[in-house]
Amino acid sequence: MGIPNFYLSQLTTNYDFGPSHPLRPERLRRAMRLLQAIHPTDVIEPAPASESDLQRVHSEEYVEAVKEISAAFERGEENSPRIGDLIGKHSLYGDTPAFRGIWETSAAYCGASMEAAYAVRDGAPLAFAIGGGLHHAHRNSASGFCVFDDPALAVSVLRERFDRVVYIDIDVHHGDGVQGIFLNDPNVLTYSIHESGKSLWPGTGYVEETGTAGTSTNMPVLARTSGPAWLDAFERTALPTMERFHPQALVLQMGTDPHFLDPLAHVNCDQASWLSAVRHCRDLGIPTVAVGGGGYSLHTVPRMWVSAILTLSRVEFDDAFPADLAAEWGVQTFSDAPETIPHGLGIEANEPIIRQYLEDVLPGVPAA
Repeated sequence: MGIPNFYLSQLTTNYDFGPSHPLRPERLRRAMRLLQAIHPTDVIEPAPASESDLQRVHSEEYVEAVKEISAAFERGEENSPRIGDLIGKHSLYGDTPAFRGIWETSAAYCGASMEAAYAVRDGAPLAFAIGGGLHHAHRNSASGFCVFDDPALAVSVLRERFDRVVYIDIDVHHGDGVQGIFLNDPNVLTYSIHESGKSLWPGTGYVEETGTAGTSTNMPVLARTSGPAWLDAFERTALPTMERFHPQALVLQMGTDPHFLDPLAHVNCDQASWLSAVRHCRDLGIPTVAVGGGGYSLHTVPRMWVSAILTLSRVEFDDAFPADLAAEWGVQTFSDAPETIPHGLGIEANEPIIRQYLEDVLPGVPAA
């Protein structure tokens, strides 16, 4: 059986914006190969999210538009004026271009995250939807490689049972879509640690973005922040926030792109520091839905996701890769070789931001 409550649709690897796009389905294929080589796991094929499911967090207009655009691609009519208007209105171009199968594959990854959330809602302590974590989609538009916002859907399912739900986002990009959907909700706290919007898209996620309920919390670290400094910022802001809010359930978004090898960002985090944050989330001891997220280096995503899956599941594992995969991929261990980890900004560089968080944000978080 391996890891219980592990949901992944086979269609998810068809969520593909093309060969030149940085979001490569191969990262998910490799993660699954690595997991199965180390800890063979039964993968549950979920039902796709329905239109009504998606309308939990997205507008009916947007859901219907994605479905219509997808059908037009199937008929070869994607260049019609009507479809062009819909694509423009809902931002399905640029870094999130519409493609053939966009409806089916997007509904598939959302279905996995919802099924994982249903399992936790109904009593499971932990469930996974590693093909999800697409946290940039907004209520009425796509954004940042994300068509629909599956972490927000998972939160909405957990709210059927739990009064206080927390969303923790360790992706290097600000979790702006989830934040926007729950911005003023006193029962859903969003916490995102990410590279500052001063140096990285989407240019949001500043400390001041607290919402009217005080439940939007952000720790923007500076570009070139080292792994130990990144972890220090997480520990000093996320942990007291959780202690104050006292959540009853968690959705954890596990973007691996804070890693220093990631090509789309500028934070110098290492695997061990990142995994320590995952361990802290595990040690909150609350029911958890864990989803994937960003990460654009094939040398980092598989080993970081699998180490996180095993850590959350309290499964011991050797640092060394299976010999065949190590030879094929040129990756020897889960951890980074010490000599490869670059220097970066230390703890003192982010001190003013941490202090602002502790003085201006933490006191406004609604206490249990």
